[in-house]
Amino acid sequence: MADPITSKMTIRGCSIRLMRGGAGRALVVLHGAGGAVWLPFMKMLAARFEVIAPEQPGFGESDTPDWLDTVHDLAYFDLDLLAELDLERVHLVGLSFGGWVAAELAVRDTRRLASLTLVGASGLHVDGVKQIDPFLLTDEQRIRDLFHDQTCADAMVAQWLAPELADVAMKNRASMAKLSWQPRSHDPHLHKWLHRIDVPTLLVWGDEDKLFPPEYAQAYCKLIPRSKAVIIPECGHLPHVEKPAAFVAAIKDFIFF
Repeated sequence: MADPITSKMTIRGCSIRLMRGGAGRALVVLHGAGGAVWLPFMKMLAARFEVIAPEQPGFGESDTPDWLDTVHDLAYFDLDLLAELDLERVHLVGLSFGGWVAAELAVRDTRRLASLTLVGASGLHVDGVKQIDPFLLTDEQRIRDLFHDQTCADAMVAQWLAPELADVAMKNRASMAKLSWQPRSHDPHLHKWLHRIDVPTLLVWGDEDKLFPPEYAQAYCKLIPRSKAVIIPECGHLPHVEKPAAFVAAIKDFIFF
């Protein structure tokens, strides 16, 4: 398909960048710490869905509003976004940090959702699980630790650390620090309310995820009714980047079961 259509829209006085491509039922993708990028898996899914990828407040070309203090603020903003776009029966996909936002959104209101997919999601804390802390790593090591396949990591290091992206990367890092520094990458109250998610839920994880190991998928699965986990072998924290074909197959099998 052609490149997505990129536009700006303003909600609650906050201007955000929005990418849309494809046709069909809406599939909304909430990005991770790196911001909103139109990735190959989105192109693949756009053959069956209208893929909508907003850039969250505080990231990339979107505004950083005064009211942005917590992940809860993003969850409420994204509920307003779904209403503003008048979307119904949405397939919501949250990637890493975006999975945390998607989970917070879903515990609040699922009326506009048909399904929920969390991919290597943060948001919970699992005692006794060894994991890396990206805030304590160099830029290159942080990227390398996201991947099982270091050939893929080589390409992403070159792409994501390009000098022309430095300002955006700094903005994204500042927002991540504000939203997830303490408590580190989780909401200590989220686990109490995950039972409120009443739509079919898929958890997609890489079996070599060092950031949020597969024990996190198991924790989410125990707490969310009607949920199931797909663990992708020989894959790190970003299955949608490292194993896009397997990732898209898991999404399609889940939605079109």
